[in-house]
Amino acid sequence: MGRALMVQGTASHVGKSVLVAGLCRLFKQEGLRVAPFKAQNMALNSFATVDGGEIGRAQAAQAEAAGTAPTIDMNPILLKPEGKARSQVVVAGKVHGVMDAAAYHASRHELWPIVEGSLRRLLDQYDVVVVEGAGSPVEVNLKDSDLVNMRVARAVSAPVLLVADIDRGGVFASLVGTMELLDPEERDLVAGFIVNKFRGDLDLFRPGIAFLEQRLDRPVLGVVPWLEEIGIAEEDSQGLPPSLTSAVQDGSLLDVVVIRLPHIANFDDFDPLARRPGIRLRYVDRCELLGQPDLLIIPGTKMTRADLAALRERGLDAAIVAHARRGSAVLGICGGYQMLGSRIDDPEGVEGSPGSSAGLGLLDAVTEYASEKATVQVRGQVRTPIGLLRRVAGAPLEAYEIHMGRTATRSRAPFDVQAADGSWVADGALSPDGRVLGTYLHGLLANHVMCEGFLAELAASKGITLPPREAPIDPYDRLAGTLRRCLDLDHLRPLISA
Repeated sequence: MGRALMVQGTASHVGKSVLVAGLCRLFKQEGLRVAPFKAQNMALNSFATVDGGEIGRAQAAQAEAAGTAPTIDMNPILLKPEGKARSQVVVAGKVHGVMDAAAYHASRHELWPIVEGSLRRLLDQYDVVVVEGAGSPVEVNLKDSDLVNMRVARAVSAPVLLVADIDRGGVFASLVGTMELLDPEERDLVAGFIVNKFRGDLDLFRPGIAFLEQRLDRPVLGVVPWLEEIGIAEEDSQGLPPSLTSAVQDGSLLDVVVIRLPHIANFDDFDPLARRPGIRLRYVDRCELLGQPDLLIIPGTKMTRADLAALRERGLDAAIVAHARRGSAVLGICGGYQMLGSRIDDPEGVEGSPGSSAGLGLLDAVTEYASEKATVQVRGQVRTPIGLLRRVAGAPLEAYEIHMGRTATRSRAPFDVQAADGSWVADGALSPDGRVLGTYLHGLLANHVMCEGFLAELAASKGITLPPREAPIDPYDRLAGTLRRCLDLDHLRPLISA
């Protein structure tokens, strides 16, 4: 049976997910079979496993770092917020229902065996399972219904690394306060501390390290520096930059705008653009920030009709349509694709109140929601070489789909994807001039050949040439290298030895 090592934090967004990914890669480099695990994840960024289950995108990234295929056991409970204290609850990869906070907490007794079963299966299959907590382990009003922090650590006697974010301030109070509020048996599981997101002179912080070690009788196992552009998928929208205002002025770069929807999901779809030289990627939620982008993207969303209404309230619907009518490029992915059509029907009230919403009318497509959710990995190819896809006919694709709607269209399909039975199925819709494109394919822009040809066409229409793409650097190797330099591995390795 393998050993578990748990990473908990003094608060949300202290860097737990990234550190787990780095530890997964570091232990893999040392020849160990490694898997990530997070009992309960609240996020709108999700991923489809090979067997059609849905898990948090962060756990899929951590599995990639570990060099193993993502499975539903790595994230047995996924909460996808819908607003008004309600979330879609995904259990063991499938939609379990929509619950408010009270109903969810009342269900903890039936959910705990699922959590424990997933963790123990991973421990049977791997040498090390790096377990991630959620938020803080000392939210005293929620401890009785804990499914993700100290209850998990106690179940498998996992040593805990407690992480604090020094960049947000209050690192001493957060670590001391967390330890003070833990129960004695929980405190005994804490093996040491990691101070994350450090900027400045480490020598000036050494008296602080000495204070923590003396006050809390535990070692500080490492001080991890602030890392710019880590290149790993963010767990939730807290990791998005604020809405950016400055468009490209000199014409030397492509200006790409992603509409920042209230329930934006799977925005890691655009990470390849953020890392590409020659691209200025902006997230925008108001008309006055829009400018004249070379490409306007409507991303995925958990609440398509509600976010479409939010677009209209802000006047962004008219701005998007005007942008397309000028012949500018528009890309819609998943919920964004549904918005580009003429109508969205929700007769069963899958996303809220039953009803219909008029779409933006830029594609000849109608979407109807049903309770069954599509979660599938797909292979495919570019089908229609016109407009934005003119240079990439036949380019191969690997992607995944996560959506509850089915879209009927009379427009040309831009892509073909292979169904489970081996047959080819059309995906998406393309405007007659090929400048407005909608698709259900998440991860589309991670396909190098397709993405580079797509961007080259955009650049040519602007009369520029993009600079060469830099040779990719494996972000997990980079992160593991940083942790190898910063962490006390002589103290860590015994924690995972049998």
